[in-house]
Amino acid sequence: MLPPRSVPSERAPGVPEPEELWEAEMERLRCSGVPVRGLPYAMMDKRLIWQLREPAGVQTLRWQRWQRRRQTVERRLREAAQRLTRGLGLWEAALYEIGGLFGTGIRSYFTFLRFLLLLNLLSLLLTASFVLLPLAWLRPPDPGPALNLTLQCPGSRQSQPGVLRFHNQLWHVLTGRAFTNTYLFYGAYRVGPESSSAYSIRLAYLLSPLACLLLCFCGTLRRMVKGLPQKTLLGQGYQAPLSAKVFSSWDFCIRVQEAAIIKKHEISNEFKVELEEGRRFQLMQQQTRAQKACHLLSYLRVNILIGLLVVGAISAIFWATKYSQDNKEESLFLLLQYLPPGVIALVNFLGPLLFTFLVQLENYPPNTEVNLTLMWCVVLKLASLGMFSFSLGQTILCIGRDKTSCESYGYNACDYQCWENSVGEELYKLSIFNFLLTVAFAFLVTLPRRLLVDQFSGRFWAWLEREEFLVPKNVLDIVAGQTVTWMGLFYCPLLPLLNSVFLFLSFYIKKYTLLKNSRASSRPFRASSSTFFFQLVLLLGLLLAAVPLGYVVSSIHSSWDCGLFTNYSAPWQVVPELVALGLPPIGQRALHYLGSHAFSFPLLIMLSLVLTVCISQTQANARAIHRLRKQLVWQVQEKWHLVEDLSRLLPEPGPSDSPGPKSPASQASRPRSFCPGFPCPGSPGARAPPPGPSVVDAAGLRSTCPGPHGTPASARRFRFPSVAEL
Repeated sequence: MLPPRSVPSERAPGVPEPEELWEAEMERLRCSGVPVRGLPYAMMDKRLIWQLREPAGVQTLRWQRWQRRRQTVERRLREAAQRLTRGLGLWEAALYEIGGLFGTGIRSYFTFLRFLLLLNLLSLLLTASFVLLPLAWLRPPDPGPALNLTLQCPGSRQSQPGVLRFHNQLWHVLTGRAFTNTYLFYGAYRVGPESSSAYSIRLAYLLSPLACLLLCFCGTLRRMVKGLPQKTLLGQGYQAPLSAKVFSSWDFCIRVQEAAIIKKHEISNEFKVELEEGRRFQLMQQQTRAQKACHLLSYLRVNILIGLLVVGAISAIFWATKYSQDNKEESLFLLLQYLPPGVIALVNFLGPLLFTFLVQLENYPPNTEVNLTLMWCVVLKLASLGMFSFSLGQTILCIGRDKTSCESYGYNACDYQCWENSVGEELYKLSIFNFLLTVAFAFLVTLPRRLLVDQFSGRFWAWLEREEFLVPKNVLDIVAGQTVTWMGLFYCPLLPLLNSVFLFLSFYIKKYTLLKNSRASSRPFRASSSTFFFQLVLLLGLLLAAVPLGYVVSSIHSSWDCGLFTNYSAPWQVVPELVALGLPPIGQRALHYLGSHAFSFPLLIMLSLVLTVCISQTQANARAIHRLRKQLVWQVQEKWHLVEDLSRLLPEPGPSDSPGPKSPASQASRPRSFCPGFPCPGSPGARAPPPGPSVVDAAGLRSTCPGPHGTPASARRFRFPSVAEL
């Protein structure tokens, strides 16, 4: 409330009257530019301040009222839209429950899964808007019958007619053969010449995958850099004070018992994360140089062994893909269809187990063990997909091979007359196999294991226990599936639709597995660090998908008898043709200049200067933040010196100050600071410190505040309790 207008009381000479103080405060509020909404006053007082700030002119008053009403309506509509978005958000209640029961680290995995679902829906929307709808609405003219080419293939292998009897409708669906003539694959898109239509389907089909990759890159990069400013401000060695979480974590608006239980679990998980990070930080500070050197040598030995295993796994994937493609005429072709996905899944299943076994032999700390295993799992997952893509390119596009059919047509036209469909089918099978593996592992491995562990008792079943829900492993699985989807944007344009369905079902499968069949990870971690790691791995997968796509679009000859680019040496050749048809000579010269070296080199120099300025500004901001933090500590220390000087000047209480006998404990418990029993940041400890090592509190600073019973806080050693003690 505002101060009263008059208070009847006697005042000393020279002290202003309450009415004068009230008028001065009203004048200050009237002239202040602080919004009325942000002032700490009651609504009645805010109306008074608003009336004082009203201008005198009637016309200006009407204009300002209209502006104020418009801003108020816009703000209320924006807040209502935000509340509606939060209320109708996908899986909000499930994410809240998972975050409360298992912590923000596991919740970040499900949030990441929802983010990937939104990316796939956005990619599908772009493809449907710029390719499918114009193709159905404009009805471009029929390009005519496909070219009937006579291929000169010496010793070409023809598929045996008896192979078809093994095929059934389900197998056609699993291999993609049932959708060969649909818009799911590249070969079904056919249009006439570019001059016969005002809208270029070819250009839209070519630019849609590139636009999808660009939008996914921007969205992923935005989510990845969201936590970087906080990390830069706080620094690496920052430890949050536990007292802040103790006194400010509870939500006093909770009235439901279920919400209270979830909130308790959430606070407990936050404490576990903080204490575990503090314990790891202390262990790192206690290492000697000899221990660090031994750990470095053991790192090198383990990394060399794991690197050899990764090379062997990649070689197995290469030969499996090559054997599957070179033996298409065999009677076991049905089983060979899923040989490359099966080998990739087997490698990605056995690889982490071997990595964990080798790392555990060295007796590393838990944090180091998990990070080292995770790093090699990322390398194995992405390298397996890269080798699968390279082996397909070597077999179909003759990359690195000398073959007669590739010299004439630019690809292996004898075995793959529509090679884009063949690549799309391989990626389709890989996506299908990954989802089927997820379903089978959830209901055929994790569920029976939980039932057996709950049903039987004994030492073996206690050792087996429920499966641990490993967030990094699950993240790598969905990142691999998303990378396959990005790799197939050009060959299988509707693959994002299929992956969206898989992600939607995977959310409920993983949620059921987590709540019913699994136990939470024994190593808690912070959601901000895990989110940064997720986005970084996703960016690596995006790069792995973009490089082959860019090479194919710009350099590889299209199929002669299927698809949109049958008459082009490369899909990108449609861009110069459209530029020549639709732009005047001035526009063509401008585009030619933008693509020349005369424009590239100045642009590169300008970007280098901008990057240098940004880095310099970032470093200057970091130095300023460091100076401000040091200045804050100095100010606290200066105030502590003043408090100590004042305490020395104050006379000690004599025996006549208070009646009754005096005990040493009562004199020792005389408070000499403003924070008894709590850590005091910036306390300098001017007097001689007690013997023994210095004590660091939860905030990482020395404390000399006396305890509640006269014992200095510096004499009580602070120890981070382990997660098991909680």
